[in-house]
Amino acid sequence: MITPQQVKEYIEAGLACTHLEVEGDGHHFYATIVSVAFEGKRLIDRHRLVKEVIATRLASNEIHALSIVKAATPDEWQKLQG
Repeated sequence: MITPQQVKEYIEAGLACTHLEVEGDGHHFYATIVSVAFEGKRLIDRHRLVKEVIATRLASNEIHALSIVKAATPDEWQKLQG
């Protein structure tokens, strides 16, 4: 069974993140992702970018489901933490 740490590593391997949290039960995962790659992108495009990074693992059903709780830029994340 895949772990949240493994999902985190898969995302980090394809997307430079300044903050990344992944939780889950081995089948369903929830991620909070902060990346400069999201600058200037709409929310749907941010989600697509993340899903593209793990597309082969989703297609093979290694990762059954990934819900993106938050996809923010570093500036947006800092304001949320403020």
